[in-house]
Amino acid sequence: MFSLQDKVALITGAGSGIGEAIARLFARQGARVVVGDVRLDAAQQVADDIKAEGGEALPLAFDVAESEQVRAAFSKAVARYGRVDISVNNAGISHVGNILETSDEDYERVMRVNAGGVFRCAREAVRQMLAQDPKGGTIINISSVAAQVGVEQRLPYSASKGAVLAMTRSIAIDFVSQGIRCNAICPGTVHSPFVEGYLKRNFAGREDEVRQTLHARQPIGRMGRPDEIANAALYLASDEAAFVTGSGLVIDGGWTAK
Repeated sequence: MFSLQDKVALITGAGSGIGEAIARLFARQGARVVVGDVRLDAAQQVADDIKAEGGEALPLAFDVAESEQVRAAFSKAVARYGRVDISVNNAGISHVGNILETSDEDYERVMRVNAGGVFRCAREAVRQMLAQDPKGGTIINISSVAAQVGVEQRLPYSASKGAVLAMTRSIAIDFVSQGIRCNAICPGTVHSPFVEGYLKRNFAGREDEVRQTLHARQPIGRMGRPDEIANAALYLASDEAAFVTGSGLVIDGGWTAK
């Protein structure tokens, strides 16, 4: 089950964390993986590791906040593999602050990457999936529980992830009759380089204390792992999820059940 044999998957933010875990798992399940990241060295390392394990991977450096770079990335993926069957929109950034602590620049920066990046990548994915033969494919957007419940000091991040969830539903409805499925994953806090970077930037000297708080806010008693999110992405990308579209799959250790 959950084979992705010979499917082509383009994954953003795949140089570390959740995106890396998805890229590695998809490759093990037979997909040809386009490892996208803003950092070429990170994308290259993941692609090299996949190839060393017998998989097929193409590293690409591009910024999801730039339309021309996104278009070029999809063009390169199609030039190499002929099509794109799966698009995983995972790249994202964060900001700590309530509405009074968020400048115009802070808000626009987070929205441009998190919401705008999903918009640009999903738009190119839809265009390609409609143009290829046979047409169709699967889009998976990484949203967050912050799209569904209030999270302290995360105003622009929450707004951006809410937009991702809304776009997911809209894309799903607009293209369900043309062979395109679109779903979102809404993780709780996942222990990853993204989180460690956030701790270092915002809580220098208090990393251990805040890390324990992040573990504790999930009723299960810990943060999630990137591989746990990757497993959900594998299901949504597979043919076994053929009846699933427009959904927001929550994986949060019980956080939103409280």
